[in-house]
Amino acid sequence: MPGNGPLHGIKVVEVAMWAFVPACGGMLSDMGADVIKIEPPTGDPLRGLAIGGMGAGGHGFVLSWENYNRGKRSITLDLKHDDGVAVLYKLLEDADVFLTNLLPAARRRMGIDVELLRERFPTLIYALGSGLGRQGPECEKGGYDSITFWARGGVASSITPEDDEFPVQQPGAAFGDCASAAMLAGGVAAAIAQRAITGKASVVDVSLLGASMWLLQRGITEATIENVPRFPRPRRDQTFNPLVGTYRTGDGRYLALCMLQGQRYWAELCAVAGAPELAADPRFATDRGRAHNAAACIAALDTLFASRTLAEWRDILGRQDGQWDVVQHVGELKDDAQVRANAYLQPVMYEDGRKLDMVSVPIQFDGVALPIRPAPGLGADSEAILNRLGYDETEILDLKIAGVVF
Repeated sequence: MPGNGPLHGIKVVEVAMWAFVPACGGMLSDMGADVIKIEPPTGDPLRGLAIGGMGAGGHGFVLSWENYNRGKRSITLDLKHDDGVAVLYKLLEDADVFLTNLLPAARRRMGIDVELLRERFPTLIYALGSGLGRQGPECEKGGYDSITFWARGGVASSITPEDDEFPVQQPGAAFGDCASAAMLAGGVAAAIAQRAITGKASVVDVSLLGASMWLLQRGITEATIENVPRFPRPRRDQTFNPLVGTYRTGDGRYLALCMLQGQRYWAELCAVAGAPELAADPRFATDRGRAHNAAACIAALDTLFASRTLAEWRDILGRQDGQWDVVQHVGELKDDAQVRANAYLQPVMYEDGRKLDMVSVPIQFDGVALPIRPAPGLGADSEAILNRLGYDETEILDLKIAGVVF
């Protein structure tokens, strides 16, 4: 059943697959909405995704499925069948949001395209996740985050070093999908507020391409105004400020510095690090001097940071005011004191006794993390949902015999 978050009482009907839009639905579910996921009889293909180490391991979980579909209810419907569409229409009669990422041609065939549903259900918010947007010559085309968000949107090119043979790949599964999903969830929440205030129900659209451009907006604006295809990535020793960058410790770990006000922090950093000679070096005495002699300054800092372990540097840097942090591995985050204190990672318990730690929605209300509930089994709620819509046992059996419901 839905949670008690800020969207409690909001009903969302989701016809979507893979990660982008389902992750949005999972986020809305965490915020308290009742998200009913409609799956084909074979299920969302994400349930069986087992490539690149993303499938079920010895733990028995399909992690992509569990993360992006948590807290929903599942009903199986064949929307290629008129009776399946009829069930969907009944679900939409009191729904607040319809959430989908099906391509325009498929939506038209199934009778769930924007114009038809908006005419039939004028108070329904229609939320659409697309690859390339609703307008333009490629609006009928789909997309995936690795090719649309990461590649076409400019992210891969922007972070790939000049001498790399191939563009850098995404850091993990559904990286662009999750960023885009959060934007779509924000749009849905805004549309719910708008409808409550004005009575107007909107069509909300977020695309993978648009989301990636939003994240790169500063660089895109500059590239556009300067009329250049891309900005070369400068060598590490060509920085404007040696106190903004990454340094390796003596035990092979890395520290990230972001002391944008270099002059403010330089002398204090040198003092607590036991390197007064660096503060006294006239080449490094000013911001301009450190920028002009960046290669020499970074080389000196490389030697300095390599002289001690990460644990030692934690203590030293904690005694000065400049901004820094540790380059952590994903497996270390579960032990991060801030992660634990803020419940950014939550244990999710399953009826069979299994436990899965999942990342919380990063939005908190009144200082409390939103709870996470398990993702549903395929069609786990079909009969309960149909009963609530008024179907009796005979009618449900007929739907099953016809292959409309699994």
